[in-house]
Amino acid sequence: MDFRLLRYFVAVAEELHLARAAERLGIAQSPLSRAMRDLESQLGVQLFDRGTRRTRLTWAGQVFLGECRRVQAAVEQAVRSAKAAAQGYQAHLRIGFCDSLAQPRIATLLARSREDDPELEIRVFDLPFAQQLNVLRNDLLDIGFALSNAVHDGLVAEPVWTDPLSVILPARHPLLAYVQVPLVEALKFPLVLCHAESGSGCRNQIQAVLQDAGPPLRVVDEVTSLGLLLTLVGAGYGIGFAIASHVQTLQRPDISIRPLAGTPPMLSTYLLRRQGEPSEPMKRFMERVMAMTARSEE
Repeated sequence: MDFRLLRYFVAVAEELHLARAAERLGIAQSPLSRAMRDLESQLGVQLFDRGTRRTRLTWAGQVFLGECRRVQAAVEQAVRSAKAAAQGYQAHLRIGFCDSLAQPRIATLLARSREDDPELEIRVFDLPFAQQLNVLRNDLLDIGFALSNAVHDGLVAEPVWTDPLSVILPARHPLLAYVQVPLVEALKFPLVLCHAESGSGCRNQIQAVLQDAGPPLRVVDEVTSLGLLLTLVGAGYGIGFAIASHVQTLQRPDISIRPLAGTPPMLSTYLLRRQGEPSEPMKRFMERVMAMTARSEE
């Protein structure tokens, strides 16, 4: 099968609008429409439900889209590997982070790896927790970092470090009167929380801390990323909770960060990988993670 047809299909399936897909691909609409019908004919299945008002994917189309994305990712990996080999790299390591883990500790880890392992090509991907699990299972990622250990199907989650939980407030808010905010006072206000199946996976850890505090939670919105959480908090929708070092790197004037009073709850960051013996590059990288964690705890 012509790989071009798969690329065309992904564009149409994601846009669900032939004209927009054609514009995205830089081709005319008529040959794109023909290509989709040719693809359906080759497969012997209907991929699109072409209604009078809108186009939708059939169930077969949804399944085929997932497989096409996996094939595309594998081809892109092969191209990158060939280019890396031509440039002298002996091996590669594919590492996934989510937006809320973009912090100095990660930058230090990557910099040290580049210094210690100059022949290792490190590829970094910005992936939410749920997507990290999918690509790890499909062998399209070697290591992931997230704030959840809710893994299964041949994956393992190893705790690597902990950070104190802080409260995130709009730039003008009554709780700013506290230098350290009592958790019971914070829970009197509406909350913006990350969705349980997106972002860094921190929802389960944070929710466990908040529910143990006693008052019922007043969740006004659930978001898919730390950036969106901060936007809604800055707009006054509610208050949020996050690791302070993650938020401070974003330097936003519309929010303020306060530590929680008393002994602050700690959130664990986990290294995710497939079960089994790790490769030599993975072993060396994991040793650096553990060494850096040990130094930070001294």
